[in-house]
Amino acid sequence: MTAFGYFLSCEEFGPAELLSQAKAAEQAGFEVLAISDHYHPWNDEQGQSPFVWSMIGALSQACSLPVTTLVTCPTVRMHPAVNAQAAATSAVLTGGRFRFGVGTGEALNEHVLGEAWPDAELRMEMLEEAVHVMRHLFTGKQITHRGRHYTVENARIYTLPDKPPPVYVSGFGPQAATLAGRIGDGFVTMTPDRELVEQFRSAGGGRKPVVGGPKVCWGTDRDQAVKTVHRLWPNAYLPGELGQILPTPKHFEQACELVTEDMVRDNAVCGDDVDEHVRAVRAYTEADFDEVYVNQIGPDQQGFFDFYRTSVLPQLRDG
Repeated sequence: MTAFGYFLSCEEFGPAELLSQAKAAEQAGFEVLAISDHYHPWNDEQGQSPFVWSMIGALSQACSLPVTTLVTCPTVRMHPAVNAQAAATSAVLTGGRFRFGVGTGEALNEHVLGEAWPDAELRMEMLEEAVHVMRHLFTGKQITHRGRHYTVENARIYTLPDKPPPVYVSGFGPQAATLAGRIGDGFVTMTPDRELVEQFRSAGGGRKPVVGGPKVCWGTDRDQAVKTVHRLWPNAYLPGELGQILPTPKHFEQACELVTEDMVRDNAVCGDDVDEHVRAVRAYTEADFDEVYVNQIGPDQQGFFDFYRTSVLPQLRDG
């Protein structure tokens, strides 16, 4: 049975708004929460970027839904030993309802300490070593590790959950899906690509969870919803690896000058057509996803939650 969740966008909303959305999501009947982990927003129009670990602590007290980071890059901006401590504390605070989504990250968030941004192959190698380090720390034993990318000396995490938090690995191509199948407790991918899911499962993922989901913009005026998406999230329509290599919001704004409203109109779920929203979510269930997270773009959050509570979630659960 697929679980339907809400995606909390740290790029677009401040702490108080995110907490309000989490409560509204639970009241609307969403079963799980995801939250982004960013140092910068994608552009200045989005305009926010609260620290994800503070947010998870607050979320643990605001609602009872499981929380998954989609996703944290545990390789550059924060050392994997520190990420492991943060994840362990989050799992304790949520009563074991925290899942640690990790990925190879973007220069936008990870270059801020002045480190050179690695190429994709090296980023995957770093992620694999980081996951190895974090899993050892989740045992509660004192560890020393001297690897190609990370050194850990006499480190031990004392505050631990009853079970280690599951590590879901993000990927957008066959190599990353294979890595996720080999080292992950689950797979994160944001497009409903059945072939990618099958790659993960055949590479060792088996029946481990696959999670992801769409961005939508609910609103009674479709044209206005298109304008909202074009203003706030044009980066979603940039091709190739630009999302991984551009270093600042200003660079994304420059690249997004190529994204037109017609591109948004033809590709985004905008407006209040129930069938369109249902089809967008079902594309993920039909691609064999276990958890589907929907993110509402723009300020009309309560209208979105009312719409999904009364019109969309009932249809999805009826099959």
